Amino acid sequence: MIKNKFAVAAVAGLVLTAPALAEARDQIRIVGSSTVFPFSTAVAENFGRSTSFKTPVVESTGSGGGIKLFCAGVGTEHPDITNASRRMKKSEFETCTKNGITVTEVKVGYDGIVMANAKSAPQFDLTKKQIFLALAKQVPVDGKLVANPYTNWNQIDSSLPNEKIEVLGPPPTSGTRDAFVELVMEEAAKEFPEIEALDKAGFKQVAHALREDGAFVEAGENDNLIVQKLEANPVALGIFGFSFLDQNADKLHGSIVEGVAPEFENIASGDYGVSRSLYFYVKQEHAGTIPGIREYVAEFTSEKAWGEDGYLVEKGLIPLPDADRKAMHDAANGFAPLSM
Repeated sequence: MIKNKFAVAAVAGLVLTAPALAEARDQIRIVGSSTVFPFSTAVAENFGRSTSFKTPVVESTGSGGGIKLFCAGVGTEHPDITNASRRMKKSEFETCTKNGITVTEVKVGYDGIVMANAKSAPQFDLTKKQIFLALAKQVPVDGKLVANPYTNWNQIDSSLPNEKIEVLGPPPTSGTRDAFVELVMEEAAKEFPEIEALDKAGFKQVAHALREDGAFVEAGENDNLIVQKLEANPVALGIFGFSFLDQNADKLHGSIVEGVAPEFENIASGDYGVSRSLYFYVKQEHAGTIPGIREYVAEFTSEKAWGEDGYLVEKGLIPLPDADRKAMHDAANGFAPLSM
């Protein structure tokens, strides 16, 4: 009854009183990025142990899927916070705004995107151009764009293994997929005159289209399942965030890309060229009504959590520089509204 009443009130543009909303749900609900998931889970568990609030429920839905759920509306049936391994798009922000949502953006740190395989097989050493030729749906051959003909890595470059190309990667709803396409596929596509000569729409179509013939396999948002598959097939590669590689360093090693290994120091310094920012977004309309949202934000942005010696760094988070961290802490805890 309360839930239905709230939904009607939200549609009508009314404000439901805090007690009614709190009575309807007394536990924070978080959705979004599988990359941010372990960080958010660690904060949620620590928050549940150290405060009187219930431990938040954290779901791994992918960045795009999480933002879609988050922006769908105000009310107990919608999540309070969404994690993202890319920045919210303007179109998504406009959907949020249209649905009566005031968004606070929190950049939490950095993460590298890695291609990794089982330690029982040799480590790959790749360039972005080689990765593009392995994974793009269309590639240049003799000056023309054709369906990707490469089945083995050594067909692309004789220095690469004579092994079948098989890469397990995230689905289109994933922020990791978005960032991989932008930081690897788009960058590499610019190196081919045949693709660079296309108009903007044509370039995007070629640069963003991944193979559908089995060489690239959409493995969903379950990174643990990818590890199992990589162990079963040691020459297959998986695409995911550095933090996940860091947590599975006993089983996997990351590929060297453009001569740089995916290591904490290389990502923090900017030397590793496949890295991105991580975020979470808070629904201001739920803060102060769903219990604990403000306190959860305070926990996540505390030095004991995201600082240089914080417990999130132990899980693979690359922290923001000191000045940026201080500024983001103040903006987050002041619930500064996002504008685009």
